[in-house]
Amino acid sequence: MEEVAIGWWGLGASLLLVVAAVGVSLGRRLELERELLVASGRALGQLVLAGWALTLLLDGGTSLWWAWLWVAVMIPVAAVTAQRREPRLPGLVWTTAAGYLLGLGASLAVVFGFGVFPLEARVLVPISGMVVGNSLRVVVVAATRLVDSINERSGEIEAMLALGFDRHRAVRNVSAQALRLALLPQIESTRSVGIVFLPGALTGLILAGVDPLDAALIQAAILFLILGSAAITGTVVVLAGASRFMTADHRLVPPGAAGS
Repeated sequence: MEEVAIGWWGLGASLLLVVAAVGVSLGRRLELERELLVASGRALGQLVLAGWALTLLLDGGTSLWWAWLWVAVMIPVAAVTAQRREPRLPGLVWTTAAGYLLGLGASLAVVFGFGVFPLEARVLVPISGMVVGNSLRVVVVAATRLVDSINERSGEIEAMLALGFDRHRAVRNVSAQALRLALLPQIESTRSVGIVFLPGALTGLILAGVDPLDAALIQAAILFLILGSAAITGTVVVLAGASRFMTADHRLVPPGAAGS
């Protein structure tokens, strides 16, 4: 089987599609040209840097502790990214980090504890990256929906508090709805995999020459890890985030007031 390697020439050819996207933005006056170019440039730079770092990491003489260090750095970076994308939720950086410790920790404990994958750098870093990256989307959507819903339904929450419901019960429905909306896209992706689209890990494994059935089983395991970890991380963020807007004496503090 011929090895798949596109080289710099192939990468340059693929950039023609970015040019096409810029053309669409210009033609339809979407004003996304800068975002498209910046996103493409950052992706290229970050991926090349990651590829170079992985080359060093996967060297036979490199300690596995460097891979664990890489995973450890992922958590605060993702937490800071979540806070930047949803600054209206105080303490999101800490709750996201705590959620990752539980969600990612559970995923890694399952796959390595039960011997699903070998505990090697070439497995640890990519698996952790996929789990953290996909969970980040859930975190941001959950945080945004939580803040918006508390603003929109503040009257309902205050009415429940006035009727004697405690602070946890008063925001339970709002928290559940925010988490539900955040998880739905990931659930839909899991539901339609293999029919509507082929995920990146599956495609990459097949391009690398792995048997398609083995690649499919690996991809399924990764999807289950992502789904479970996203649910755990999102739950921590929503529950802890909702409490940020409630006082100990069962009063609602609107998001704007909480951030002031």
